[in-house]
Amino acid sequence: MNYISTRGGAAPAKFSGILLEGLASDGGLYVPEAWPQISLHDLTAWKMLPYAELAATILAKFAPEIPAHELLKLTSAAYAPGVFGHARADSDTAKVFPVRKLEPGLFLLELSNGPTLAFKDAAMQLLAIY
Repeated sequence: MNYISTRGGAAPAKFSGILLEGLASDGGLYVPEAWPQISLHDLTAWKMLPYAELAATILAKFAPEIPAHELLKLTSAAYAPGVFGHARADSDTAKVFPVRKLEPGLFLLELSNGPTLAFKDAAMQLLAIY
């Protein structure tokens, strides 16, 4: 899969070439040249995956040049329960990003359990491992 700049002035690049680059050389953002197709069967199969496996499975759609076992190794290290263990005592840190029921029909996704206690850990922790 290639990534192209939103400004159109940078050469297409692979995921592994742009991940740590930030902006494209023309100042644009990199976006997929084409979006991967995800079927209802895929979504159903993914529902019960642990977070690290789900992250690796989705990343594989966007970074097919990286072997699946390497992606799983990266996501397993980045999204380990021990890394995201800064949660309330009654949270299930094995889920990495647990969902807390506040009241009937109202839920909160706990995104502040990572090493910096900020929601950015959800995306940025992978970069620390990569």
